[in-house]
Amino acid sequence: MATTIVNAKVFDGTTSRDWTSVRFADGVITGCSAAPIAQDGDEVIDAGGGTVLPGLIDAHVHLVPGALAQSLTFGVTTVLDMFSKPDLVARAKEEAGARPDVADVRSSGVGATAPGGHPSMMYAPIPTVTAAGQAERFVADRIAEGSDYLKIISGVGGLWPALDPGTITALVTAAHDRGLVVVAHVSSTAGVEEVVSAGVDVVAHVPAAGELDQALVERMAAAGIAVGPTLATIENTLGEPGGAAVAADPRLAEALGEAWIRRLTSGAPGWSGRRMPPYSRAEDTVRRLAAAGVTLLAGTDAPNPGTVFGASLHRELELLVRCGISPAQALAAATTEPARVFGLPDRGRIAVGHRADLVLVSGDPLTDITATRAIQRIWRGGTACDRRAFVASAAEAEQLDAFDAQVAKVVAAVRERRSNA
Repeated sequence: MATTIVNAKVFDGTTSRDWTSVRFADGVITGCSAAPIAQDGDEVIDAGGGTVLPGLIDAHVHLVPGALAQSLTFGVTTVLDMFSKPDLVARAKEEAGARPDVADVRSSGVGATAPGGHPSMMYAPIPTVTAAGQAERFVADRIAEGSDYLKIISGVGGLWPALDPGTITALVTAAHDRGLVVVAHVSSTAGVEEVVSAGVDVVAHVPAAGELDQALVERMAAAGIAVGPTLATIENTLGEPGGAAVAADPRLAEALGEAWIRRLTSGAPGWSGRRMPPYSRAEDTVRRLAAAGVTLLAGTDAPNPGTVFGASLHRELELLVRCGISPAQALAAATTEPARVFGLPDRGRIAVGHRADLVLVSGDPLTDITATRAIQRIWRGGTACDRRAFVASAAEAEQLDAFDAQVAKVVAAVRERRSNA
């Protein structure tokens, strides 16, 4: 049966259109119009003046069980995983292919890091890279495991062993030769310089310990390098109560459940007591990147402490707007831009022939970005999502156990490393 949404505002992924109706059937958008387009037999949904958005894309997560179901609960119809082991990726892709009630997923699989390097404390044992000559084999092995793009880990503040610049460049070359997008994790201004010089396509995170040189910012813009700031994680890491802000919004809290609200308001143990740079520097960096014309991608880095799948992407949108970009640009960072950068031409836009990944919200996010949180309905591939299904389910219980175990490993590893340093 076809569905037609009527009496709506429509943001197509780039701009607000004069359409008032969107029709879809068999998982695909079949019509967008300012005139009535509902046909006999259609399910008609009255938007009541609300806004239809493309399904959101979280451009930076790390998979745990339940991640896909929880993401969809908040209108995230696709997640881009940025480091997970092959068995978990295979399970997630199988789940996404078989079930319309979870988000779709793409993944880097295991990223390239040095022996003992970040984030091996969470994922060991994993394959690592020690020299440039191993790059082609490493990339070929990731493709064989089903990776959709390559993740590279630049040096992490001197706390862990790191890949040398020659090896990073060799990995980028090998990945590009095989048609893969390359994403690089950075945590320092030197790391940004290193991966930009190597020719990566996407920089993950923005460093807060120092200020990016303006010439480097302009090089990134000229090269078309995208940046996923992950402010929703950085703010918590640097002592800001971002998780509490998510939990305090009733529009998000209603679909979170008590267990996640407790975790979001408990802070980030392991980082307290250490002098940290000001979070404001991260926002200043994003502001400068945007002003230079660098493409921004909205991603959360969930499930780092203080973040949660799906809900924290709405926080990321708010933080991006706080950096001075328009709500339309922030929405594009969670729809059209990640779809373009990661080669997903069937989603990220509302257009005839695209997937019917849609979110209907009350109000107008183009005037108030937090209106994305007032979700009325979600469709993934044309199938309506039950937003109440995840909380207190077996999937949530499995997810919470996995999350708590991973956080404990990270905190223990960071404390041990800093103690040794």
